[in-house]
Amino acid sequence: MKWTALTVMVLIAVLAVHIYLVRKPGIDTRTRIMARIDIHQPLTRGQADSITNWLYRQQGVDHVLCNASTSIVVFTYSPLKANSDAITGRFITTLHYPHATRYVPTKKELRGGCPAGF
Repeated sequence: MKWTALTVMVLIAVLAVHIYLVRKPGIDTRTRIMARIDIHQPLTRGQADSITNWLYRQQGVDHVLCNASTSIVVFTYSPLKANSDAITGRFITTLHYPHATRYVPTKKELRGGCPAGF
């Protein structure tokens, strides 16, 4: 009877540790973040294609949209593999777009974009 009770207690402890490790807070490996770069100069279709190809080669970037008519680039990336500020910095220096900036919404814009009104 003692061995049965001890075995059940050990199994319950193992189950509790397993549940904790699976559900503990942290960044989900599937998490993707969206970032935007405003280029502030006209782009040709060829330049937009070059920008798109360059961003796809950056570690952690998995989707890129570059609109030549608005000179805006939007990309998604994994926060575990990349940092949007670092990508933007490399973008500006490597591709020689000195007036490009990473767009960061204001707190008011963030509140307005949430349907729950946070």
